Amino acid sequence: MANTPKTTASTDAIQLLTADHKEVKALFKAYEQLVEAEGDDEEKQQLALEICTKLTVHATVEEELFYPAARDVLEDDEDLVDEADVEHACAKDLMAQIMQSAPEDPLYDAKVKVLGEYIDHHVKEEEGEMFPKIKKSDLDVEALGEEMAQRKEELLAEMEEAQ
Repeated sequence: MANTPKTTASTDAIQLLTADHKEVKALFKAYEQLVEAEGDDEEKQQLALEICTKLTVHATVEEELFYPAARDVLEDDEDLVDEADVEHACAKDLMAQIMQSAPEDPLYDAKVKVLGEYIDHHVKEEEGEMFPKIKKSDLDVEALGEEMAQRKEELLAEMEEAQ
């Protein structure tokens, strides 16, 4: 059983999302370094594809599971979830543009950079405003985290099959 899932029963929903945030931030940093080093276009495209794939899975898990649960417990702060939904829509639009273009496109690097800035803003709002309020709520973040981890594995497997 050397190939066990990356998640454990102790991974709560907020820990899972925060780990995703850190992983994607590192990918954006790697992309930025590649641009500064005038790196290979194929490497840039592979890294941009990885960023978009991880963000797609992350956003899907949030939209299907986390946000509905958050909306239920954040009755007075539903605007936080509304804003997050709008931020996801903007990010998805930019990801679609990135996926439909190539590094030779003069705006390719700018699109990836702006996507990184959108995501950075989104992460700061989630981690700074939404997550603390959810931690104080009665939401079972452990059970939700298990459900989210399972869904994340399913989505990653589906995306691997599609490639």
